[in-house]
Amino acid sequence: MSDPVNSTILLLDIEKYSARDDVEQSYLRRMLFGLTDRVLLAAGVEETLRRRADRGDSVMELIDANASLTALLRSLLTVVPAELYAINRLASSSARMRLRCVVASGYVAVDPDGGWVGSDLNHACRLLDADVLRNELKKSSGDFALCVSEPVYRGVVRHNHLGVVAEEFHAVTVESKNGDLPARVHRPYSRAEPSGPVADPRAADRPAGPVPPGAADLPGATVQGGVFGGANHGIGGGVFQGNVQVGGAPGDRA
Repeated sequence: MSDPVNSTILLLDIEKYSARDDVEQSYLRRMLFGLTDRVLLAAGVEETLRRRADRGDSVMELIDANASLTALLRSLLTVVPAELYAINRLASSSARMRLRCVVASGYVAVDPDGGWVGSDLNHACRLLDADVLRNELKKSSGDFALCVSEPVYRGVVRHNHLGVVAEEFHAVTVESKNGDLPARVHRPYSRAEPSGPVADPRAADRPAGPVPPGAADLPGATVQGGVFGGANHGIGGGVFQGNVQVGGAPGDRA
């Protein structure tokens, strides 16, 4: 077995993979591998800096620790949703791909048969299989749920690098047979529009009750007659009686 080497650990898993037939599973695997390659390419991770393990419904990548972890997170947050939209927009429900993802870091060794060994890797796999991450994806309106280990959060995310907003990563605890594992799940801010019309802030200055017949209802004032000549500025409220004349000399505008 090789000596353990510090690496970035990237795990991607397809939701409800085992519920698909063989043709659908083969298609989803091709889509997953292609998506992973494009995401890592966008993050500047060359093939010489990564090692892949195929786990059927998931893919595992060991990435050289010298590759930018910040760039990888930016790529996951932007490229993955765009790629999934492109894949799923014309796909049938049985071919739709939704992904859970974990980014962790730690020491991993490779045995003579190509197997990966390391407690940090085990912890990352437990985060990927945790109910808390599965539930995040179920509740999400999108097709992607991201979780980062606490060391990744402390080392990179909390510093608010460009494109990685620390406040969008929320603390969770994953129970495991080796104890609780702290982690962070990504929940982007809601940008919901107001559900109703925006109230006029000057409405409180208006007299209560209906506008009298023949009156002009202007913001901040009820005008029932009156003559306004020349330039008038800053009329903030009141009730004006008489025949209405707005602007200019009497007779210019009725």
